[in-house]
Amino acid sequence: MAAPALVMVTQGSTDPTVAEISHHLRYGLQTIRPTLEVNAAFLNHCPPTGPQVVSHLVGRGITEIVFVPLHLSTVTDHDPRIDTMIDKLRVAHPNIRFAVSRPLGPEACLLRPLDERLRSALGTAHATELDGLVLSAEGSPDVRGSGMLARRARQWGTHHKLPCVLATSDGSTPNVGAAIESLNSQGRRHIAVGSFCLAPDKDFDAQARLALKHGAVAVSAPIGVDDTVLDLILARYAFAAMDLLTDDDENGETYPMAVSAAQS
Repeated sequence: MAAPALVMVTQGSTDPTVAEISHHLRYGLQTIRPTLEVNAAFLNHCPPTGPQVVSHLVGRGITEIVFVPLHLSTVTDHDPRIDTMIDKLRVAHPNIRFAVSRPLGPEACLLRPLDERLRSALGTAHATELDGLVLSAEGSPDVRGSGMLARRARQWGTHHKLPCVLATSDGSTPNVGAAIESLNSQGRRHIAVGSFCLAPDKDFDAQARLALKHGAVAVSAPIGVDDTVLDLILARYAFAAMDLLTDDDENGETYPMAVSAAQS
């Protein structure tokens, strides 16, 4: 039995570099799992939409589809537009089975590529001194996500033996400018900002400009395409695909589980 198709779903943008991240992730996943049908869909601004991707897959005979939200800040909640989309898709395609995984979320493993992006930014800025960190994220609509973001900031700071303040763009915590000011009030003058996001969208651009305006010595690029992200997408997909298994599978087969990008 063929594995369900994997459809990554995220915010679109009028900036093509934002959508390119999803398309590069798609290429990376297909390199790891060449037999897996992988697509990217966007909630707004640019094609393809979820319904467009589903129509394409149905036309190719695909009958099971797993959506994986790419949001890094939420743990249990995803964009309500995804639920609305799935409800409409079930009506339009009653013979197709759909599942939605939980979002990628603020997993600790993402601190490694975050470190790599920040080291690159510090090198470009020729920054040789650092005495404070800000973890800049989109913010989370769910309490658990907010708590995990705060925990990641503490872990990141502890790892580098530096004070680290969480900043979010949604107003749930101080923004990056206020976070830098709070570190300045402690006598910290050489502060770097790590961008805990996937793509250089409007939120990233706004927070990066604000950080530099408030004197940040460097702002990392978004995490973007990385083996850790690919592994996390496959893990979310594999878990959600289990929901599509039925007890009466005539062959008793299960879907292939995720393969670590690091092992491929």
